Amino acid sequence: MAYLIALIPALGWGFMPIITGKIGGSSANQIFGIGAGASIIGILAFLVMHPHVSATAFIFSLVCGALWSTGQVGQFESFKRMGVSKTIPLSTVFQLVGNSIIGVLFLGQWSGSKALMIGFVALLIVVIGALLTSVSDEAEGSQKVTIGNFLFLLVTTIGYWVYSTFPNLPQVKHEDPVGVFLPEMLGILVGAAIYSTFATKGASWKQAENYKNILGGLSWGIAAFAYIFAARQLGSNTAFIFTQLNVIIATFGGILLLHEHKSAKEMKFTVGGIALIVIGSICTIFA
Repeated sequence: MAYLIALIPALGWGFMPIITGKIGGSSANQIFGIGAGASIIGILAFLVMHPHVSATAFIFSLVCGALWSTGQVGQFESFKRMGVSKTIPLSTVFQLVGNSIIGVLFLGQWSGSKALMIGFVALLIVVIGALLTSVSDEAEGSQKVTIGNFLFLLVTTIGYWVYSTFPNLPQVKHEDPVGVFLPEMLGILVGAAIYSTFATKGASWKQAENYKNILGGLSWGIAAFAYIFAARQLGSNTAFIFTQLNVIIATFGGILLLHEHKSAKEMKFTVGGIALIVIGSICTIFA
């Protein structure tokens, strides 16, 4: 049963970009949908489980959720620039490498020369995998991994790094994960609402896509909530391995369901790159 629960985050996070891609709309529509849908899951979880959360942890969680929305806006915009099948592998690598470096420098992870060697070799494998997935035929389509698109996604990923580091902050480290889940989701909604209002000068509130994209938010919120229980039952390392399956689902879902074109050469590089990303991600847990 624990392993079935661990598959939920992979499915939810993997299908989220496909759902929002099918629905369409602007980045403002999509990020609002994620915030609203995730907040619905957070409210339901809070009402059913009645967890405790301190005022300090509530505020910290709210802020970190809002910062997460920065990373997600960057990802949605990158979907339009590069396509889901190119964005997700790169975004996963940026998150994994950034979080690992932060862990080593500030959180005391990968202590010892052996752990560092295994960890950085694993990250190298992941980076090579990402480079393979970004290979494009110059003559094919307009959704390419240009330097500008690459740097845009990298910079906006900082929001994800802050969100991922957040559980290890002393203000919330010993809090119940279920307790901080609701303020995290509300923070995402607040960040999304602010972005949507200023980016579209309020126009997005009148657009149907703003509310249709709540379906993607429900998928994301269920995945995030399920991950709490997967990590509790299997340990965070094992649960993390399962979440990496979302790269496979989102990448090939983008190709098959969103009809993102791949030439024969691009498909070979994509398959090889995804395999390396998953292998490298798994290897990091042994560091």
